[in-house]
Amino acid sequence: MQGKYDILIVGSGLGGLVCAYILSKKGFKVAVLEKHSQIGGCLQSFKRENVKFDTGMHYIGSMEEGQILHRFWKYLGLTESVPLQRLNTDGYDVISLNGTEYKYASGYDNFIDTLAKQFPNNVADLQTYINNVRDIANASPLYNLRKIQNNVFIEPDYIKTSVNDFIAGATQNTVLQNVLAGNLPLYAGVKDKTPTYIHALITNFYIQSAYRIIGGSDQIAKSLAQSIKSFGGEIIPSAEVDKFICNNERATSVLLTNGEYIEANSFISNIHPQVTLSKIDSPMIRKAYRQRINGLQNTISNFTVYIIFKPNTTPYLNYNYYYYKNADVWAGNDYNPATWPEQFLFMHQCKEANQQFAESAELIGYMHYDEVAQWANTKVGRRGEAYEDFKKQKAEKMLQELELSFPGIRNCIQSYYTSTPLTYENYTKTMHGSMYGIIRDKNFPTQTLVSQRTKIPNLFMTGQNINSHGILGVTIGSVITCAEFLGLNEVIQEFYD
Repeated sequence: MQGKYDILIVGSGLGGLVCAYILSKKGFKVAVLEKHSQIGGCLQSFKRENVKFDTGMHYIGSMEEGQILHRFWKYLGLTESVPLQRLNTDGYDVISLNGTEYKYASGYDNFIDTLAKQFPNNVADLQTYINNVRDIANASPLYNLRKIQNNVFIEPDYIKTSVNDFIAGATQNTVLQNVLAGNLPLYAGVKDKTPTYIHALITNFYIQSAYRIIGGSDQIAKSLAQSIKSFGGEIIPSAEVDKFICNNERATSVLLTNGEYIEANSFISNIHPQVTLSKIDSPMIRKAYRQRINGLQNTISNFTVYIIFKPNTTPYLNYNYYYYKNADVWAGNDYNPATWPEQFLFMHQCKEANQQFAESAELIGYMHYDEVAQWANTKVGRRGEAYEDFKKQKAEKMLQELELSFPGIRNCIQSYYTSTPLTYENYTKTMHGSMYGIIRDKNFPTQTLVSQRTKIPNLFMTGQNINSHGILGVTIGSVITCAEFLGLNEVIQEFYD
């Protein structure tokens, strides 16, 4: 690991790998440092009883020829290396609201027609909603790979309006309002805070087409890493950064926890902005900037049950199931631990194309970090009997709720494993195990915006806190970060060449 790099990237999550791909392909001498032995961040997968589970990237959208993610993946060399299974076009997401199920169908007209069967008096409302979602998606040059004519990436009105107000503007039917907001676990939406553009861009992303990754999301990380190496870049696992070293003008190197220094001309941090700042001791990071970043709230975390089914007992579900115990989908953020879980997301894992029976599934529910904070200073695998009892009690509660929607499913379960906010915090280094990083707040749009630029001129950020989260949001955030080296329209042009 000796020598000086053009660009040193800290963190091998999707943002860091996409930046490394673009920049190494353009001839920069790039290295990616990863603290763990496995690369990928939220792209990581793991095995239990030889069954693979994804950690964060569960399904993707807009992968038909010409659609936005397909265009990115084609450039990144992923379309041929990562196999996909398309989800049901007549119901890729099922929203279970207070005992009634509603389907999100692929395609704008199909989406409207499918929900219109249950909301026949609200067809015009559904059309208005879809038109508004499309208008917002089409208004963003970066989400359409159009050259930037000015510095406005999204219209201010879409940042200053909350998701719930946006949906209420399309329909007064409160049941339909909750159905249309039913995918909010995809961004951990907070009522009266989360800006409209986040919901609209994600919804548009999946309506166009929705897919599962066959065989695990870690294939994305492996494919990108292989390409980066072919371009002359380096991927260095088990290399945890302790400090960014700076002189009076710029960052000069990083200090690893093993005592080694690595020099570079420029640096990109693909770790959480608050964690990044904790690794910098420089007067260039002024107190006001540090306080603003450290004062930002993060989205809620989650508790996950990883289920292994008995062989050939559980028909494979080619859709995702969003469950809400009550009529208000927004209530999950402020849940009462006594009545938890009030919502969950249930997804089968895709092992092979067109499979008939499910081998495994994930059951994901919101969880506040406060519930596990008492074990914060313990180590993985050594958190004690009380922690194990806590996880078992929570898992049993979730499985009881799952049984209400899928009677008999518990008899099909061979075994299960769990993770908490502590698990997520440890393996992804997000603050308090936050699912999607910093909360964007329509009430404070400027204050909750995290720029790719820091107060250190040659240190930049990328990842889910820049631009937006999710596979598309992070990819576009990487484009924004790489634009600091190549120019924004020059990077966009890469996806046309």
